Amino acid sequence: MALFIDKLAVASPDFATLDRIPVAFSADGGNATPTIEISGAPEGTVEFALIVNDPDAPLPQGFTHWVVYGIPADTTTLDLAAPGVRVAANGAGLTSYFGPQPPVGHGEHHYYFFVYALKTAVEGEPTREEFLDRYADSIIEQARTVGLFRRD
Repeated sequence: MALFIDKLAVASPDFATLDRIPVAFSADGGNATPTIEISGAPEGTVEFALIVNDPDAPLPQGFTHWVVYGIPADTTTLDLAAPGVRVAANGAGLTSYFGPQPPVGHGEHHYYFFVYALKTAVEGEPTREEFLDRYADSIIEQARTVGLFRRD
């Protein structure tokens, strides 16, 4: 897969890049859904996809916390109720956001919030791995922000 980085950006007003994700957005703290802001959509974007993954989880592919497809190309703040937006199954098999919950004592985990600008619409609700396999050639640009969380 080629490297696609330019002006696309993803951020959350709920935590800064490489800062701790507040407990309210963790599985233990209520699983509040963080606000996601997207800017710098490249020309030709048909839709965005958002995937949140913890590569530090002790699983072969890490743990996927959130998978969202059909995000309109003109989105600046993610609206899960917008027409066409759909949430696919996360690593727990739930079609919702699942906040950080690393094993106690496992150290600091990194939560990658990836946004992908796509030149084609995603069909159905593929898993993270299926999406990356099927839609790699449709990615115009990608961006990420990273939050940290640990449970002692």
